[in-house]
Amino acid sequence: MKIICIGRNYSEHAKELGNEIPERPVIFMKPDTAVLKGNDFYIPEFSDDVHYELEVVVKISKGGKYIQKESAHKHYEEIGLGIDFTARDLQSDLKSKGLPWELAKGFDGSAVISSFFKKEKFNLSSLNFSLLKNKEKVQDGNTQDMMFSIDDIITFVSQYFTLRVGDLIFTGTPKGVGKVNENDILEAYLEEEKVLDLRIL
Repeated sequence: MKIICIGRNYSEHAKELGNEIPERPVIFMKPDTAVLKGNDFYIPEFSDDVHYELEVVVKISKGGKYIQKESAHKHYEEIGLGIDFTARDLQSDLKSKGLPWELAKGFDGSAVISSFFKKEKFNLSSLNFSLLKNKEKVQDGNTQDMMFSIDDIITFVSQYFTLRVGDLIFTGTPKGVGKVNENDILEAYLEEEKVLDLRIL
């Protein structure tokens, strides 16, 4: 299983981090060991500034290579939500040296993934999702604000990586990312349904 992540896919998020608006999808990866087991996230000892990033996650149901946009929708049947935890201090240090981000993005437990739901339940071109931290809404996203749609992403990614059944794609986070602290509670909603409930330790 591959975990493929899209960076800077919401312009307001790119701006809040001082990043340029990309002309094509920004890709990075997480290993399968990044998937969090259970509902407790432990802040790693190597970071003092871990940020939450809530994202819509797509599960690939049909593999392929060089997938065309008009058939991209046939390659996934389910979506969910995920949190891409990022060691922002470590990421900033790596970026300043022109180095890859994987240490800041791919550490154990850095990929939180909800249950998956049939995509037919939703309007994927205008899908609401949100994150509450200690009962206060901190992220409020809608897929209509994506610069690259799910189908765009599948088409682009499959030019470089063969997609296989079970691969996951994190499609990018809206503005509002921020730091987590011990004893925080994170709750994620897909439309009106709570799909994640996470404790920070």
